[in-house]
Parts: sequence; structure tokens; C-alpha cells
Amino acid sequence: MEKDKVGCYEFMAEPFHCDFSQRLFMGHLGNHLLNAADFHSQHRGFGMSFLNTIDRTWVLSRLTIEMETMPPMYARFHVETWVESAKRFFTNRNFCVKDVETGQVYGYGRSVWAMIDTKTRQPANLLEINNGAIADYVEQEKICPIAKGSRVNVGQDAPLVAETVMRYNDIDINGHVNSVKYIEHVLDLFDLSWYQTHRLHRIEIAYVAEAHSGDIMRFYRVMSDDGLTFHIRMTKKSPDSEEEIEICRCLTVFANE
Repeated sequence: MEKDKVGCYEFMAEPFHCDFSQRLFMGHLGNHLLNAADFHSQHRGFGMSFLNTIDRTWVLSRLTIEMETMPPMYARFHVETWVESAKRFFTNRNFCVKDVETGQVYGYGRSVWAMIDTKTRQPANLLEINNGAIADYVEQEKICPIAKGSRVNVGQDAPLVAETVMRYNDIDINGHVNSVKYIEHVLDLFDLSWYQTHRLHRIEIAYVAEAHSGDIMRFYRVMSDDGLTFHIRMTKKSPDSEEEIEICRCLTVFANE
């Protein structure tokens, strides 16, 4: 049976997925977005279960989330997701988060995905998968009103503000650090007192390289003149080496409460 181009999946802001403000953690929202992306692709012939049988997998390259407010505790909300474009090595996928009962739009998301060969870890042509099935679901008329991710500039002189070791709970089914864990570690760079007077409005994250269990992740952060925008660079190093490899760049934009 032919599927709609736009997928719509229901979730709930469960109490233990909410912070002290009784609103959903950004990390849990990120997981819901990625789950919606997986459900959408699985039901249309280019999902992870099928890709694993042919030594392929999806890799998240960029993620941008912009929220006017986060779903409150116990709220039921929909995540709509659709493929905006699909080229040989990259696809752009968008999201809309809205309340089930009122239709209120909480926010939007944008993402860029690549497909790789799981044996060689090299890019793979996603248009060859299942006779190019993804091209049948490109939806260009549905608008995602938020800006695309920008280029995050963090100089080599940015101060080191934290470091942490990647452990069991950071690792996903592909054997590397879960995409959302980067977001959670970034948001932990700010004290609880900061979140009592500020809310996260927008986060952009660009993934450069993979990190694995045992890697030491270092965070370098620069604040913009507005006092609300932060540019963050993440590197990794192994315990027995001082060589640092950049793995991720992130931009966070806060708003005053």
C-alpha cells in the first residue's frame, strides 16, 4: 500500500523525561525526532532493518532544532517528518512538533543524513537503495520555516570548559557515541541556575567524526556578544594519546525566561 510522504507519530512528555520546569528535556525530544525519522524510513523501504541486511546504515550529519516552547509534562504531541530532498550521498529531512489536542506548534527541526557502507565506513549511494525508493517520498511543498544550520566558528584559542569520558550509556547500536548524547553533554556545560533564567531556543550540531567508548571528549566554548549565543567545539582523544581530533561543532541560542 502506498504511504503518505509525511509521517506523523505520537509521543508523550513522560514525567521522568522532563526537567525541573516540568517540560521535556531537549535530549529526549531529540530521541523522539530520530525515532520518527526511523519509523518513517522503515515503513517506506529504506529503514535501518533493511539497510543492515545489505551492509548499509544511516549516519546523522547535521541536526537543527528550534523550539518556541517545549512540550509540558504529560502532553501528547505529534512529530511530523518528511524528506525535503534526496541526492546521491545526502538527504535533508525536516520535522514539526505539535500538540495533539490543540494543534499548537512547539517547534521545528532540520536534519541532514548520509548513508555509509558499514564495512568500509565510506559513503554509499542512497539512490541505489530499494530501487531509489526514497525519491518517491520527497516532499518539497511542506514548509519548514526555520533557518538551515549555519557554519559554527570556534577558534583554536577557545577556552577548554569541560571534558568527560565516553561510557556505556553514551554508545548506540552502531557502536559509536549516540547523536543525542552530544546534545546532552553540551547542555550540561551550563549550570542549573542558568536554566532557571534562560530557555534553550535553538541548537545546531554538525557531526565531523565518530567517538567511541573510552574516548575523552573535550569541550571548548565561546560566548557571543549578546550573552545568549554560544559556539562550542568538541574534540576526542584516546587515554594513551594527546592527539585531539575534532568530532563535532555546536551552536546554542538561549532566550531569557
